[in-house]
Amino acid sequence: MLELLQNFEQATGRFSPTLLIVSGVIILLAGLFIWLGGLGLGRLLGAVTGAATGAICGFFVIRRTVLSAAFLAAVLAAAALIFEKAFFIILTTAMAAVLTFALFARPYLGNPKLLSATNRTKVAAQKPTLSPRETVEVVKAYVVNAGGELKRVCSKMPSHYWVFVWAATVIFFFVGLKSWRFVSAISCATLGAAIIFAGMILLLLYKGSAPVSGIYRKVPLYCGAFIVMAAFGAIEQLLLCRREIKKQQIKKKKKAINLDELESPAAGQGWRT
Repeated sequence: MLELLQNFEQATGRFSPTLLIVSGVIILLAGLFIWLGGLGLGRLLGAVTGAATGAICGFFVIRRTVLSAAFLAAVLAAAALIFEKAFFIILTTAMAAVLTFALFARPYLGNPKLLSATNRTKVAAQKPTLSPRETVEVVKAYVVNAGGELKRVCSKMPSHYWVFVWAATVIFFFVGLKSWRFVSAISCATLGAAIIFAGMILLLLYKGSAPVSGIYRKVPLYCGAFIVMAAFGAIEQLLLCRREIKKQQIKKKKKAINLDELESPAAGQGWRT
């Protein structure tokens, strides 16, 4: 798996620099927004996340066509809008499972190749820059291969590691049922931090800095930074994003007004009699 990621890292030397820069900046800004303010626009974030998940699964996993990607994106976006709380609970439990899996799967990812930034530069110099269509085809091929490698890693992991993965999933699911706002804040902060990392990796790929190899060499450092970012984002959103509390207060006020309107005619009739 690690060797496949490093091969992809080298292949990006043939990608258009404009594509890497623009996509990296857009993803980075989106990650910052979700990291610090995702809880404030839960429905919009849920719809965008659902649409992105559906588009990725439809285009790269299921039928790998634009039509399937658009259809699945629309279905998941609508589901996220209608079932907002359920969507965020599922998203949080899924991220808990993925992060726990990543923690235990590291020994089975393979050994890194000894690469440097000059290797990527040589690849870029030897072959011409890929067109956007060719870039999509290359990414699709790597995604398919990554799915096969992921299955291999899952088959190698001992069964007792899967107990921890399922335990984390179940714990976050029930915590989400009890405290939806807390889980949503963690979900937004963790998702935002992951997207920020993805945007930074794209920008570093443009610079030819071999970020995959660098992250693997300093896993504890980057894991610590990720945890700190997720914790800070969750605390900040719990303190500053009061959207859900305001909604509850508005609902209570509306209920009180409706009760007063119902009671006032009854009181008037009693006085007249």
